[in-house]
Amino acid sequence: MANLKEIRDRIKSVKNTRKITEAMRLVAAAKVRRAQEQVLRSRPFADRLARILENLQSRMRFEDAASPLMQQRDVETITLVAVTGDRGLCGGYNANIIKRTEQRFAELKGKGFDVKLLLIGSKAIGYFTRRNYPIQATFSGLEQVPTADEANTISTDLLAEFLAESTDRVELVFTKFINLVSCKPVVQTLLPLDPQDIADPEDEIFRLTTKDGLLTVEPGAGPANTEPKIPSDIVFEQTPEQLLNALLPLYLQNQMLRSLQESAASELASRMTAMNNASDNAKELAKTLTLDYNKARQAAITQEILEVAGGSAAVG
Repeated sequence: MANLKEIRDRIKSVKNTRKITEAMRLVAAAKVRRAQEQVLRSRPFADRLARILENLQSRMRFEDAASPLMQQRDVETITLVAVTGDRGLCGGYNANIIKRTEQRFAELKGKGFDVKLLLIGSKAIGYFTRRNYPIQATFSGLEQVPTADEANTISTDLLAEFLAESTDRVELVFTKFINLVSCKPVVQTLLPLDPQDIADPEDEIFRLTTKDGLLTVEPGAGPANTEPKIPSDIVFEQTPEQLLNALLPLYLQNQMLRSLQESAASELASRMTAMNNASDNAKELAKTLTLDYNKARQAAITQEILEVAGGSAAVG
C-alpha cells in the first residue's frame, strides 16, 4: 500500500507541474504578442529612416563623405556584443548564443585580433564572467519587451568606444527569429556602418492566433517600405558629412533595437515551445503513472483475494 501512496503522490505532483508549465506557456504567448505590437509601432520610424538613407545614397556620393561611423580602418580590436536573456526555461536559446559567441571569439583570437565582449543578459554575464573572458561592459535587467531607451544606452556605449578608437569593429551576436520552433544565432557587423545595405527584406512580424483551440504564433513577412521617395528637385544645404552624422547614429540605434526585438521574440517563442513540450511530457508521464498505479492496485487486490481464499481453505 505504501507503493500505491507513492505513485498517487507522484501523479498529483506531475499534474500540478503540468498546470504550472501550461500557465507559463500562455504567459509567453501573450508576451510574444506584445513583442509583435512593439515591432509594428517602431516600423514607421524605421521605414522612414531607411527610405531617407536610400534616397540620400542615390542623390549623394556617400563614399566621399568623411563620416567616422563609416570609416574603414585597420582592424586590431574587435568588440563582440552577445545578446541573451535574464531568465531560463527557454530551451536552448541562451546556450546557442553563448556557444556561437565562444566560437566567434575563438575564430577572431585565432586570427590574431584583440577581442572584447559586451554582454547583454544575466545568462551571458554569469557564464563568461566565471570563465575570465575580457569583458568590456555588461547590461542586464532589460525589459522583456525592449525599449528605445535601452537600445540607445547600449548603442551610445558602443559608439563612444568606436569613435574613441578603443575598438575598430563591432559585431553583434543575436538570435534571429525564423518561426515558432526555429531560432538561428547570427553574427552581424554593427560598426562601421555600410549604407549599401540599408533595408532588410527579410523583416518578419509575429501574429498570435489560435489553432485547434490552442494559442500559436505564426511569422509573416513584414510589409514593404511604402515611404515616398525624396523629390528630385529638393536641394540639400547640408554637406554629406552633416547629413550622415545626424542620421547614422539614429540608424545605429534602430539596428540595435531591432536586434533586441528579434532576440526577445526568439526567447519568448523558445520558452513557449519549451513549456509546451514540458506540458506534453507531463501529460504522458501522468498517463504512464496512472497505468502503473492501476496495475499495482490490481496486483494488491489479487494478492488479498488469494490470501483470503488460502485462509478459507486452511480453515476448511
